[in-house]
Amino acid sequence: MIKQILQGMVVGIANIIPGVSGGTMMVAMGLYDRLIHAITHLKSEFKESLKLLIPVFAGAGIAIVALSRLFEFLLTTYPIPTNLAFCGLIAGSLPFILKKVKGHTVTIDKMIPFLIFFGIVILMALLGETSGNSADVSFGVVNIIKLFGVGIIAAATMVVPGVSGSMMLMLLGYYDTILKTINDFIDALIQFDMAGLAAGMGVLIPFGVGIVIGIFLIAKLIEFIFAKAEVHAYYGIIGLILASPVAILMKTDWSGISVLMIGTGIITFALGWFIASKLGGE
Repeated sequence: MIKQILQGMVVGIANIIPGVSGGTMMVAMGLYDRLIHAITHLKSEFKESLKLLIPVFAGAGIAIVALSRLFEFLLTTYPIPTNLAFCGLIAGSLPFILKKVKGHTVTIDKMIPFLIFFGIVILMALLGETSGNSADVSFGVVNIIKLFGVGIIAAATMVVPGVSGSMMLMLLGYYDTILKTINDFIDALIQFDMAGLAAGMGVLIPFGVGIVIGIFLIAKLIEFIFAKAEVHAYYGIIGLILASPVAILMKTDWSGISVLMIGTGIITFALGWFIASKLGGE
């Protein structure tokens, strides 16, 4: 239970940071297959599915609520060691994924999904240079529908390994707005500010409902793909994973680079690798 909550927290942190994929973190920790199965078989295997889903989603929720400000600070103040820590987490996942394709000969048809998905991540990193203006989330029917739709899109990209849900929110212009709304909602909750709570719920409820529906829809699609072409799907995931550290380093602010920062970054990279090795596997 505790391990699954910690795994969920890593996934939650990943979903806060543009360029880092929550799906990749799931793969890194050996969660991905089991989580997709639990989501798609929730009705038929209700109790067993909840044993996995509750601690993982609770951990993710705790991380998003409790650590969004911390990682906003770390990325602003110490971008190099912070991003290298996530590169370590991602790189540390490779041994677990390579086991999935062990014994299968590398062929052109397997390299095609590898190259396609490698390219998708790099392209998203290039497009993500511009975050767009903050979205209008004032209360209204149109904005509620928009938030619901954005939630579905964000959920899909959060679940797919290698694709950053937060980067997609950034491209859509909702990243800063959603992050600020979460922080403002927590402040309102602490201060018992009913007007602030109502304003926050007006944004977070339709967005949250969209996320839940989006996760179930994409999980069904992913399960279908794995059933039809499992090895090819894993080659695509390997492409996503290998491209993710490249994309993160492309998005990193290197203006404060120094010997100390690089040394600290090497340590945080190793720490990320170590965490991946401990949280990974079944």
